[in-house]
Amino acid sequence: MSRFGVRGPRRRYAASPPRSLWRTLLDYGLAFLLLGLLILVAARLDRFETRNEQGTAIVNDGDSITLGSERIRMRGIDAPEYQQTCQKGGADYPCGKLARQSLVRLIAGRPVSCSGWQRDRYGRLLSDCKAGDTDLNRAQVQAGWAVAFGDFETEETVARAAKVGIWAGTFEEPRQWRDSHHDAPVERRHGTLASFGDALREFVRFW
Repeated sequence: MSRFGVRGPRRRYAASPPRSLWRTLLDYGLAFLLLGLLILVAARLDRFETRNEQGTAIVNDGDSITLGSERIRMRGIDAPEYQQTCQKGGADYPCGKLARQSLVRLIAGRPVSCSGWQRDRYGRLLSDCKAGDTDLNRAQVQAGWAVAFGDFETEETVARAAKVGIWAGTFEEPRQWRDSHHDAPVERRHGTLASFGDALREFVRFW
């Protein structure tokens, strides 16, 4: 009875219809499919596991070193090839050898640590490397002995304005120099965006 003495209509709730067998089986099937996909993706992620290498570095050139048995290519930069020459004051000079010397000075005999998960077509680990607190990738670009190759564009702009390293004269970009020397390695850009693209391609290729 309501407060005014009139009984209101009762609400009736219909019982939910039982789930059909095929709908139940479909739900279980989707759940198992999702679980299987998660397992496969987890297995695939081992390709993206970060490797950490450290030790005494053997400097090969201005952007590659060897740590133990691991060959390292410094990610996001491109230094003149070891045999490459540049021009300054109307004369050629061995900018590739000077780029290597710059990296040797930056390391200064200290242990080097590198981390990365990608490899280039030559099997080298694309890495970010440090000697103490010195970010070697960034420092090579800041010193003017490497150009940005996917990262460090701001550092390159500053080095170019200051005319340090190879920016003190004229030079052929390392990538172009390699293109004109058929026995030189062929490389493509690598950096933050390139890393994302590589990861995406790996998943697409996987499926």
